[in-house]
Amino acid sequence: MVSDGRIWVPYSLEQLAPIPAALSGEGGEGSDGGAGGTGPRIDVYDGADGPIPDTAAQVELYVLPYTFAPHTLERIADMPRLRMIQTLTAGYEHVLPYLPPGVLLCNGRGIHETSTAELALALTLAALRDIPGFVRGQDAGEWRAGFYPALADKRVLILGYGAIGEAVDRRLQGFEVDVVRVARTPRDGVHGPVRAMSELPDLLPHTDVIILTVPLTEDTRGLVDADFLVRLPDGALVVNVARGPVVDTEALLAEVRSGRLRAALDVTDPEPLPADHPLRFAPGVLISPHVGGSSSAFLPRALRLIRGQLERWSEGVTPVNIVRR
Repeated sequence: MVSDGRIWVPYSLEQLAPIPAALSGEGGEGSDGGAGGTGPRIDVYDGADGPIPDTAAQVELYVLPYTFAPHTLERIADMPRLRMIQTLTAGYEHVLPYLPPGVLLCNGRGIHETSTAELALALTLAALRDIPGFVRGQDAGEWRAGFYPALADKRVLILGYGAIGEAVDRRLQGFEVDVVRVARTPRDGVHGPVRAMSELPDLLPHTDVIILTVPLTEDTRGLVDADFLVRLPDGALVVNVARGPVVDTEALLAEVRSGRLRAALDVTDPEPLPADHPLRFAPGVLISPHVGGSSSAFLPRALRLIRGQLERWSEGVTPVNIVRR
């Protein structure tokens, strides 16, 4: 894939070092390819306010900054030579409206599994053991002793069994739970069988905790609606670390307001959630501000993926994580 085109990356060449020699020029020095460099030249564009490279017309590989800001995607329209886009997000639905025909789109698989799975477990445990109530009690000088639901002995359904779903499953091992795995395609998973989506109506009534890790697609948008939620038993916990629009917010509000279900949400619809949104004040709801991938685990994994893709690009090897061609 090597040519005289340019590459935009969101991190400095020092962070991404070592840069393949074919991309950095002779000696691998500088972002301008060096005095005798023959490979694509690399510019740093992190999406922040301020100067941006004026080389968009020469860009062939664009590594998107880790943001959902529209202006970073609008730059794509000024890249007539673009051949590949690399996201640093696992989901890529926000890129599709801007994706030119014939341009490869690769997602951030391998970056977020660890951090998101950790948060899924943290939200589950915090919601079950009422950690938010303990914090409020600490602030109010109250000693809120009592019995609280344990994760042990629960039936946990993981809905969406890609890389993040499997990472959640790995972390559930040892918690003494019965894990049910559901995905679009039934198969034998590493930790046990993966059931088909068509089985959901029969599985939901026996589910104590459901952890959503599905991608946002036309099939999953609004998947968790009133009909879905009513099948869950009283006291069930809905944990969403996928995308907000996977859940019908009004349907969820009706269930948590009644006290029948509880929810722990890293993502919401709308998002960011307005300060006065009723979901913020609903009983039994724990909300984190879409920080599933935002941890110290992010940067080393993002840099590792970008380095690998740059190496493949320089060698003319097919990149990993292709989600659209």
